Amino acid sequence: MQAAVTDDPGSSPGGAIESLLVRDRILILAGMAGITAAGWAYLFYDADANHCARMAEMALPHMGGWSWVEFSLMFAMWSIMMVAMMVPSVAPMVLLFASVNRRRNARQRPYTPTAVFLGGYLAVWTAFSLLATAAQWGLQRVALLSAAMAATSAILGGAILLAAGIFQWTPWKNACLTHCRTPMHFLMTEWREGKAGAFLMGWRHGLFCTGCCWALMLLLFVAGVMNLAWVAVLSALVLAEKVLPKAKFVIRSIGVALASVGIWMLAS
Repeated sequence: MQAAVTDDPGSSPGGAIESLLVRDRILILAGMAGITAAGWAYLFYDADANHCARMAEMALPHMGGWSWVEFSLMFAMWSIMMVAMMVPSVAPMVLLFASVNRRRNARQRPYTPTAVFLGGYLAVWTAFSLLATAAQWGLQRVALLSAAMAATSAILGGAILLAAGIFQWTPWKNACLTHCRTPMHFLMTEWREGKAGAFLMGWRHGLFCTGCCWALMLLLFVAGVMNLAWVAVLSALVLAEKVLPKAKFVIRSIGVALASVGIWMLAS
């Protein structure tokens, strides 16, 4: 009987930790899936006829520009859209953080909720959303965005595509993407204790992620900020860059495609 108890994986410290790790993964994946689903649900809700009419009215230049209420609504839309787009791509990093955190806790180290790390990451994209909202406001003030929040100028659209395509080939892109694709290296070199440390880790990872993906996010201004098919395509590209093998081939192929379309638009 004693041998049976000893051999039971759940009765050993290692088995207990593995059980907690499995539970953590399930809860984290369920939570991130819920956040992503809620973000997409809001975007679909905001894209229905009545809300599109409201957004179109805001998109047209008028005397005095946007009110603070209109700016806040657009900022909220950008923030929710960034959450819906970026949460799936950060899942591997969040799961690894939770696993390392749990194992450290088993060795009597402080435990920090994984939500704190994710909050730091999303705080960076919220800051990016503020800049994107300001950029949209500026472009609409000079009538370079349509009521559908897409570029009205082929020169502007082509320039954004060309710039995004070129950026795919730069060392900056490669360096930032390397951090995103090697979560264990990031955690080993950037680990900090406590809630403030976990938030700062999430913030720093968010900075690398933003440095990697900002040019792709600008493509929203080409086909329309609320073009949900385009939003889904960009989300898939971001995820592909981070998880598919042969990252350089993936990012450079995307770069060639974007630059080619940009050159075609500029030439035509």
